[in-house]
Amino acid sequence: MSSLKLSGKVAIVTGASKGIGAAIAKHLAAAGASVVVNYSSSKTEGEKVVADITARGGKAVAIQANVSRQADIERSFAEATAAYGKIDILVNNAGVFDFAALGSINESHFHRMFDINVLGVILVTQEALKHFKDTGGSIINTSSLVSLDSPAGCGVYNATKSAVDGLTRTFAKELAARNIRVNSINPGPIETDGVHAQGLLDTFRHLAANTLLGRIGQPDDIAPAVVYLASDDSSWVTGETHHINGGRK
Repeated sequence: MSSLKLSGKVAIVTGASKGIGAAIAKHLAAAGASVVVNYSSSKTEGEKVVADITARGGKAVAIQANVSRQADIERSFAEATAAYGKIDILVNNAGVFDFAALGSINESHFHRMFDINVLGVILVTQEALKHFKDTGGSIINTSSLVSLDSPAGCGVYNATKSAVDGLTRTFAKELAARNIRVNSINPGPIETDGVHAQGLLDTFRHLAANTLLGRIGQPDDIAPAVVYLASDDSSWVTGETHHINGGRK
């Protein structure tokens, strides 16, 4: 168990029913935070994350919301504050990836990616600001190594994560006066259910083999960095992108 450096804090983690989001939720809870596990459609998976947290003595509740829908977001925050009374930490983790080369990009692909990956960050952050207290808080956005490397064949996804990095820097400047810190984590190749579902495991393993540490990452490799950024350990850190990728060669 982690030290309880987040005791008394309340965290909302979007896209927390599986993968990196689930690991983040569990690590935040292990550090003492009460956690809202957001899911869009995977209710069973969201409740499994909650069950795992509570079985270890933590506090968590699963709440449904599609982060690209304003009404869903407002309802979910109302439910979260009814459960825990406040918000101290927001992790904008919800995201989708679907690769398409230039000739295959269409309106549906573009809007699906930007609605969740970019508009979702904006809408959820706007709503969260209504619930942060005067003492401030921490916002952590999940970006990606692709915002730096821009691999071929996934132009729209690359663009969404570059946008997340830009929003992180801009929001950090806008919210500093409220003592709300904004940072991003930018994972490299991570083994998740989504990677398996899309048949990308071999591709990700190949990418990981070209890192200094030579292995694919796991969600638990990412989550501790979020605990750090959510805690007072990072009280002088804002507007930064944190690349967690096994070491780029």
